[in-house]
Amino acid sequence: MQDTHADKSFWLATYGPYTPNDPVSESVDVDVAVVGGGFTGLSTAYNLRLLEPTLRVAVLEAEVIGYGASGRNGGFSMTLFGLEPAVTKFRFGVQRTVEAHRYMERAVDYVDDLIRSRNLQSDYWFPGFLRVATTPAYVKRIQHDMKLLTDMGITGLEWWDADRVREQVDSPLFLGAWWEPRSGLLNPAKHVRELKRIAQEAGAAIYEHSPVQQIDRGDHFRLETPGGTVTADRVVLATNAYSHLLPELRRSQVPAFTHMVVTEPLSDEQLGAIGWSNRQGIEDARNLVHYFRLTADNRLAMGGSDVSLTYGIDMDRDLNERVFQRLETDVVEIFPSLSGVRFTDRWGGPVSVPVDMAPAIGFLGDRRVVYSIGCVGHGVSLSQLNGKTIADLVLERDTDLTNVWFVGRRLIPWPPEPLRFALSAGIRGYLRGEDWVHERPLRAGR
Repeated sequence: MQDTHADKSFWLATYGPYTPNDPVSESVDVDVAVVGGGFTGLSTAYNLRLLEPTLRVAVLEAEVIGYGASGRNGGFSMTLFGLEPAVTKFRFGVQRTVEAHRYMERAVDYVDDLIRSRNLQSDYWFPGFLRVATTPAYVKRIQHDMKLLTDMGITGLEWWDADRVREQVDSPLFLGAWWEPRSGLLNPAKHVRELKRIAQEAGAAIYEHSPVQQIDRGDHFRLETPGGTVTADRVVLATNAYSHLLPELRRSQVPAFTHMVVTEPLSDEQLGAIGWSNRQGIEDARNLVHYFRLTADNRLAMGGSDVSLTYGIDMDRDLNERVFQRLETDVVEIFPSLSGVRFTDRWGGPVSVPVDMAPAIGFLGDRRVVYSIGCVGHGVSLSQLNGKTIADLVLERDTDLTNVWFVGRRLIPWPPEPLRFALSAGIRGYLRGEDWVHERPLRAGR
């Protein structure tokens, strides 16, 4: 059975033929059941089998591998934790901000080493990252964040003025940038299916089209799927933005849908007008960021600008015509030489957002159930190292990863509906309003 889900992202549409694994069709007994077949779940399964080769591990994916955020994101393997450093410092303090950044540096290095050592076919390169300023207010914000981190002892960041940035990527809007060499780019659909491959090679069983409809807790856990039952001693909930569909995690996070567009392949002339020969990943300094990159076949992919919110258990917010049109306009405003470029794909997908905009790994009820939430749109590297951390937790290993502060941290719950929707809309409204204020110079120049 071919299952492309081509409408869910450019990455899935261009992946090529894909045959999903069979669903659960009988009673299965395992040591660990992992719910969710994205970056987090597959990394967990892979690392569990590396640490304990005799462990029986099953991954249960509701749709197909790559269907969720792991097959729809921008493919940035980067060090940004949560929303931004200033928010993390305000909420958690200096020491924890430093620890989070060190964890993210390790996460980027982990993904880089995994791809190279296991020869993962992920359309991967390691070009570094530019956080660009497009208004004077954003220059101040980026320089403030850089000073905040460097004052804490973080190294490897460098301020580039407008001339130096535009030597690398030529946009009339770029006034300067934070340069960070530790950052990679990948094709997320290819990468997540390569994680599936190495997890299976390590001995994990992976079932697709196997949504978990109910989890019963007793001496063992009983996970009900449409085709059969999985009995497990331990459970990992690697469900991130879908976690509110589980009663015990309903108020731990909310999904916010981010959207992307991608152009046709750019010609040599179009690329020459922009520069970008070093192909860095780029974000701007907005609250509701733009993130943009080149693909392996020289398309320009851009995401962000705004998010779509859901109510209750609704997860049908992939498409937003207003945001798509805004993104297509933004591409040309940032790169005027691309006026008239054709856009070929539009899509969206959910990211996991706790109230305090920071990730969390924790336990439900007792230490037999581990969950992971809160990538806040920066989860490519984070989620994969989290899989290694979760494997240590499941095996009750006391390591430097399991002792990181956001493991077992106390979560601030989102309120129940309709207050949850009102609060999330209010937060989005504030972020949009602040962006509007900061971008007045851009509007005045149009």
